[in-house]
Amino acid sequence: MDADLEQLAPVGPLTDWLDAHVPQLGSGPLKTAVLSGGTSNVVLTLDRGERPMVMRRPPAVPPPGAEKGVLREARILTALNGTEVPHPVCHGACSDDSVVGAPFYVMDKVEGWAPNLRDEKIHNEAPFDRMPYEYGIPFAIVDGLIALANVDHEAIGLADYGKPGRFLERQVDRWAGQLASYKQRYGYEGRVLEGYAETEEWLRHARMPTEVRGIIHGDVGTPNMMFRHGPPARLAAMIDWELSTIGDPMIDIGWFTGGMRDEDDPDKAFPTALNNPANFPTKQELARYYCAGTGRDIRDFAWFSVLSKFKSGCLLEYKVAQAEAGILPKETGRFFARIVEQCFRETAEQVQRLQ
Repeated sequence: MDADLEQLAPVGPLTDWLDAHVPQLGSGPLKTAVLSGGTSNVVLTLDRGERPMVMRRPPAVPPPGAEKGVLREARILTALNGTEVPHPVCHGACSDDSVVGAPFYVMDKVEGWAPNLRDEKIHNEAPFDRMPYEYGIPFAIVDGLIALANVDHEAIGLADYGKPGRFLERQVDRWAGQLASYKQRYGYEGRVLEGYAETEEWLRHARMPTEVRGIIHGDVGTPNMMFRHGPPARLAAMIDWELSTIGDPMIDIGWFTGGMRDEDDPDKAFPTALNNPANFPTKQELARYYCAGTGRDIRDFAWFSVLSKFKSGCLLEYKVAQAEAGILPKETGRFFARIVEQCFRETAEQVQRLQ
């Protein structure tokens, strides 16, 4: 076995733990392989001759908070077992570092395909790379969001999974504070962002939706989804739950539709990773579909839509700050600077239409 793989998944201790906690995997000799790896988590396949599964753990040199994040993700996946939310079933989690050197959990190996990001564009498996099949992809994702929003998080043991109450009231301060933090973090003096002030003011003073408490995935997008093979588009699992929390689930639909076409400004072209945005429905179509499945008020969607793009602009400005600090190339900084500028121009125009 590769030395790095042995470090990530030492066969002896891991086999003993699996015998005791995940008998569904089988009892044969354990074979492991790295399925995917990143800076925050590593995913490995586990095979004992019967039912292959996957293990998720932090990398050998974990970033801050990675161990806590793995156990948090295991908790929500376990809680979702038995619900209608498409997700990888979690069969066991371990917080004891003595087994593999870090916390980990074991979940089903989901059968299906996942979109991949290539050349800054999202590419789907055939035939979902063309019409009419591509059009169903976002609706399948929203089906998952509807199922998630309709889960009673307290009934499945997640009452304390997020901060208590006032989630929506904290949002503007949170992202405005994120933007302001780049000065101390990177020595970045900032710049005038056209449309930022108008957007912030509108979010603070417009009618805020009545908050509904529920589970938020936190990073909804086609790369964080797995789909069943063959049409029609069907969601196999929502993956990568690292940013999940308890708050208002409608924030997920606002985030997911942030780069999609807007019925109120149909000629506007927004930079997006979608390979062909014209093959996707408008954000309002998906919002109406979401509201029909959750009972939410479609009038609330505008606030979440503006908040989503405000959040995007505040977050992505860190790339500009890093480029100014010499951490990223100047060209990268200029690329993200244009996206941030368009974020706030778009929100200011949207706010103007809403007033």
